[in-house]
Amino acid sequence: MRDAVIVDAVRAPVGKRNGALSRTHAASLSAHVLNALVERTGLDPVVVDDVIWGCVETLGMQSQCVARSAVLSAGWSEHVPGVTVDRQCGSSQQAVHQAAAGVIAGQYDIAVAGGVEVMSAVPLGTAATVGDFGDPYAPLARERYRGTNYAKGLSPQLIADEYGISRTEMDQHALDSHARAADAIDEGRFKGQITPVPVVDESGAQRLFDTDEGVRRGGTLESLSGLRPAFAANGTITAANSSQISDGSAAILVTTSEIARANGWVPMARIHTAVVTGTDPVTNLKGAIPATAKALSKSGLSLSDIGSFEINEAFASVTLSWLRETGADYELLNPYGGAMAIGHPVGGSGARLMTTLVHRMRDRGIRYGLQAMCEGGGMANATVLELL
Repeated sequence: MRDAVIVDAVRAPVGKRNGALSRTHAASLSAHVLNALVERTGLDPVVVDDVIWGCVETLGMQSQCVARSAVLSAGWSEHVPGVTVDRQCGSSQQAVHQAAAGVIAGQYDIAVAGGVEVMSAVPLGTAATVGDFGDPYAPLARERYRGTNYAKGLSPQLIADEYGISRTEMDQHALDSHARAADAIDEGRFKGQITPVPVVDESGAQRLFDTDEGVRRGGTLESLSGLRPAFAANGTITAANSSQISDGSAAILVTTSEIARANGWVPMARIHTAVVTGTDPVTNLKGAIPATAKALSKSGLSLSDIGSFEINEAFASVTLSWLRETGADYELLNPYGGAMAIGHPVGGSGARLMTTLVHRMRDRGIRYGLQAMCEGGGMANATVLELL
């Protein structure tokens, strides 16, 4: 029986809004990580059956199938196709799932999955403003949920209120995320997974961008307490305890164990279990909770079998509610920091998290890792990786 393994995974450093990557074309950034994968593995791009690429705001430079544009920008053979996937924040995690499914089914022998988002240039929600019917929430859907605007800004506050999660708890979680990410940078934990990107700054000078840009040091609860609520005047969700608007891209090479051996590759991990689920679109960001339960049930593993968790820090209330429901060890959750510190380039985040997870598993000898992401509209992906 065919399996699906990760041969290698690589990412760009994540840029903050209007930062180092903000003037980089999304297809060019994607091409950079694609070619980094080639350099690291010796992959001949002509053998790639498909490039499956996550992207949420498919408008402007991210439109017209950015996956195909990335392939052509990378200088790969015209015979290599590409497809763009939108499962909101989990788009590139879904891309990995589709690559794995295609490999296991025999539709693909070798696939590359990943994603991109340059949110500085194409802000989240831009596509919803286009055309006479710009609202993505159709009247029938709004009627079903009693006219509720089930946009993401409402959900984290509802979750915080439901679980009684205080602002102090969320702010401390954000500080922990930044501290963990800063430690990971200082300890060189990201060096093996990041490909530096040549950029041009505002002065026109060229440099290599090689370090996640959103990580802040030296914050305190007192300094965060002065921030104003982001979505409601009396709310507790702020910019500090939310994920950062970011730019980034990541790529993952997926094939079978047999094909990997034939190419002289030593796989990093097996894609052990991949699931997706739906949940209430009003509190849509709770999806990682049932997705985790579904992945554990399908895999036959228990929570105690998992040595590292990457749960997307869309908001602090998301990961804190996940912790309360699962009972997972806080020290195993996003041990190198999460999206509140590193950033959340939505279409590329799933592949970024998986890149971080699989490298940590290899570096630390962790047998099983689990990744889950909440997604707009009330969905969530979860993946269990097994170290090889």
